[in-house]
Amino acid sequence: MRDKKLEFKIQLMEPKPLTWWRTRRKKIDMEPPYQRRGRLWSDTDKAYLIDSILNGYDVPKLYMADFTWGESPLNRSRLPYAIIDGKQRLEAIFDFFDGSIVLNDDFVYLADPTLQLGGLGYRDLVENHYEIAEILETFPLAIVGVVANSDDPINELFVRLNRSKSLTGAEIRNAMVGKAPQAIREVARHDFFQTNIAFSVKRGADLNAAAKLLIFEYEENPVETKKKTLDGFAKIAATQRSQLELAVRRVIEVLEEMSQIFLPRDKLLTNAGILPVYYWFIKKQDEADFHLIREFLVKFEESRSENRERNGDELLDRALIEFDNFNRSTNDLQSHVGRLRILEERFLSWSKARGRRRI
Repeated sequence: MRDKKLEFKIQLMEPKPLTWWRTRRKKIDMEPPYQRRGRLWSDTDKAYLIDSILNGYDVPKLYMADFTWGESPLNRSRLPYAIIDGKQRLEAIFDFFDGSIVLNDDFVYLADPTLQLGGLGYRDLVENHYEIAEILETFPLAIVGVVANSDDPINELFVRLNRSKSLTGAEIRNAMVGKAPQAIREVARHDFFQTNIAFSVKRGADLNAAAKLLIFEYEENPVETKKKTLDGFAKIAATQRSQLELAVRRVIEVLEEMSQIFLPRDKLLTNAGILPVYYWFIKKQDEADFHLIREFLVKFEESRSENRERNGDELLDRALIEFDNFNRSTNDLQSHVGRLRILEERFLSWSKARGRRRI
C-alpha cells in the first residue's frame, strides 16, 4: 500500500461505526475540487436517510480518497480522507448528530410501530430511547477507499458514479482535469461571486457563469454559451495556457470593477443568464461612466417591467420587447449580441440626457 508507483486502486475499507466517523469529521476534506456542492438535500431528505438507517434499509456505499497509505500530491488539505461520492449522506448524518435536523413527523420505527418518534432528534433518542440511538451510532457505513497518485482516475470515477444523477454541465466540467477547470474555479472564487450575485449556486451556476465570462475573453468577443460550446472550450483552452491565463486576468480585472458597481446580493443579479451580457456591456464602457451604470440598469429593468404591463400596440416599446425575446434564449449568440446592442444604445441616450427623458 505504500508503493509510490501505485496509480489507482479501490477497495472496501474496514467498516467503522458512524460515531467513529463523527469524531473524525475534521479529518475529511469535504470540498475537494471535483466535488458537487453540498447542502442540496432538504431537511426532509436528510431525515429520510436517518429513517433508512434506523429501519435497517440499505444505504449506498460512499467513496473516499484514502491518504492514510502515505504522501500524495492530491492531498491538498493535508487530511487523511477526501470525499469523492456521498457528501450529501455524510452531511445528513452529521447534521442529525448535531441536532440540526430531527426525524420526519411521519417516521415509523418498523421494529415497534407503537413508538411515537416523529419529530425527535438524536439527543432525544439518547435520553429516552438509547437502544434506537445506538443503532445509528453503531451503523457500519460502507465506504470504498480510493488510492491514487493522479487526479485523472478520481475525476473519472466521480463522473462515472454520478452519470445517472443528472450532473449539470458545470459539475461535469468541474470534474475535468486540466488548466481550464482550474481557471473556471479561480474566477468563481472572486469576491464578486461570493458577495454580489443573488442567484443560487447549488448546482454550479457560478461555475457555469464563470465559464461564460472566460470564453468571452478567450475568444475576445461574445460567443454562443451552450453546454456543448463550453465543454469544448474547457478541453481546447487547456492546450493554450498563455491565452487562457490572459483571459483569466482580464476577467478578474472586470470583476473587480463589477464588484464596486453592484450591491451585495444585488437584485439585478438574481438571474445568471444576464450576467455575461452585463459583463461585456460594462467591459466596453469608459471608466468615467462606471458610476452611472447601476442606476441605468435599475431604470432599464423598471422600463422593461412597465412595458410588459402596457396595453395597446401604440404604447409598447418595441426595443424592450425585443430585449425580452432575446432574454428567453440566454445562451444563443444572437441573444448575447442583441441584448448588448440594446443596452448600449439605451445607455448612450440615457447618459446624454440623464434624468430628463425616459429610457
